[in-house]
Amino acid sequence: MSKYILILLWMILEVQKTAHVEEAFLISKIKTMWLTCLTLGFAVSLIIYPKAALTASLRGLDLWWEVVFPSLLPFFITAELLIGFGVVHGLGALSERFMRPLFNVPGSGGFVWVMGMASGYPSGAKWTADLRKKGQISQIEAERLISFTNASSPLFLFGAVAVGFFHNASLGVILAIAHYGGNFIVGIAMRFYKRKEESPIRDQTYPTFREAFITMHQSRLDDGRSIGKLMGDAVSRSVDTLLMVGGFIMLFSVLTELLKRTGILPALSPLFHMIGLPESFPIPLMAGMLEMTTGIGAVTQTHESLLAQLMLVSFILGFHGFSIQAQIASIIAETDIRFKPYALSRLTHGAIATLMIAFLYLYVYSPSEPADSLPIWNPTEQLTIPLLEFFHHFGPPITIVMIMFTMFVKWQSKRTESNEDENDHYEHIS
Repeated sequence: MSKYILILLWMILEVQKTAHVEEAFLISKIKTMWLTCLTLGFAVSLIIYPKAALTASLRGLDLWWEVVFPSLLPFFITAELLIGFGVVHGLGALSERFMRPLFNVPGSGGFVWVMGMASGYPSGAKWTADLRKKGQISQIEAERLISFTNASSPLFLFGAVAVGFFHNASLGVILAIAHYGGNFIVGIAMRFYKRKEESPIRDQTYPTFREAFITMHQSRLDDGRSIGKLMGDAVSRSVDTLLMVGGFIMLFSVLTELLKRTGILPALSPLFHMIGLPESFPIPLMAGMLEMTTGIGAVTQTHESLLAQLMLVSFILGFHGFSIQAQIASIIAETDIRFKPYALSRLTHGAIATLMIAFLYLYVYSPSEPADSLPIWNPTEQLTIPLLEFFHHFGPPITIVMIMFTMFVKWQSKRTESNEDENDHYEHIS
């Protein structure tokens, strides 16, 4: 009798196993069909609206080669050199005393946090991925770090948003406080992420300056690359990353424009009306969730109150837009860092920044504040605007020259490797 019961249980388990396999296969086929339909729809839209697609693509290209590439390239190259020379390791050892208690990440995350805020996205993701590849942080620590080290640069907040879109330099201060403050709160909250899955840190002693210098020196020796090789690799890797960023900017600029032309964005507007969003906000919000700059520009062109515009813009800045999220997903794809914690932190950051901007506008910022009451040193007028004008005039030639230089460096590197292989071959024969 027990024999037949065991056989029956085995048959039931096999049927359930087969059902699970068939269900997974069905979901996989539905996913394939869905992705195929989306791609075909995008291709057909390109054929129907070629002029609009070209205009949007050129708009994305202008943004990339005038501002994004020349403004981010120095940060990327400098960071690569600092990592290669071991400076990041030394600073990380010193930063351990405040990064671990605040965010529960290693001290090297302090470099990523500061540089990520200074240079803007997707810098934080790039350097987090680099630290993970080198084994300096764990998977969980990397997921914590990436959730709060990607932010808009001060150049973008003060120049593009406050002056360019709102035409009010004083708004840059409260936008920056809400944006960076929201990111800081997200980082504090993420310190509890998967805390129970980690082994407890036993050594709570923090290194001295001497020990940090020894760590930096040893890291440089372990790297082993010459200065020329290190500089060539820094330029090459930085340009490769920025080329990928430029492709995503152009792609999502075209996608946003095609969704407007095909009527898909207007068709989704009633869904946002149901949650009480003003009538003029759904399309700008959806555009901003796709490509941040386009959405912010559309928000500031509405006739809603300034507070409502600032709140929506703060949410878009915190959410980053799918264009930037796609860039970050591409960067971390080569590691075991999961995308889900970062995506959830974007929604949290957007919500916190929205609440903070409302509080700052109502209780701190004075809309009637005259321009004369601004500080003597106004970073918007004395730093941000001159930088934007510089990038507008000299950004494109800088971009072209650096791409050509990178091509030369790669060609020279391949030529050297080829000569070394030939010499090894001849030595082996002799």
